[in-house]
Parts: sequence; structure tokens; C-alpha cells
Amino acid sequence: MDRQRDQDTAQMRLAAVVIAVAMVAWLAMQWLGGHYSWAAKWAYLFDLAAIGAFVWSLLVTWRIWRRRNNA
Repeated sequence: MDRQRDQDTAQMRLAAVVIAVAMVAWLAMQWLGGHYSWAAKWAYLFDLAAIGAFVWSLLVTWRIWRRRNNA
């Protein structure tokens, strides 16, 4: 049980880091794109990458939540 809780804690930390890095990277890319007048297709690409990171984090968090509620 303690091993599972340790794994859950590590996965939650990873999800938190992914959320934070995705948000900071997304903000930075949006600023750089506006500053250097990049094409809109690059903004969409960065948006999709950020959404992918957020969805992945949501799925990991949901899986851990379900595992803890079923225990």
C-alpha cells in the first residue's frame, strides 16, 4: 500500500510539473510569436501542444483519484 501511495505521489508531482511547464512554455511561445510576428499556424501548434499536456495531466490525475477512491 505504501509503495502504491509513493507511486501516486510521484505521478501527481509529475502531473503538476507538466502543467506548470506547459503553461509557462505556452505563455512564452505566445509572447515570442507576437513579438516576432510568427504565422498563426505556429500559435495553433503551441495551443495544441499545451492542450495535449493539460489533457494528459487531467487523465493521470483522474486515474490516481479513481485508484484512491476504490482502495
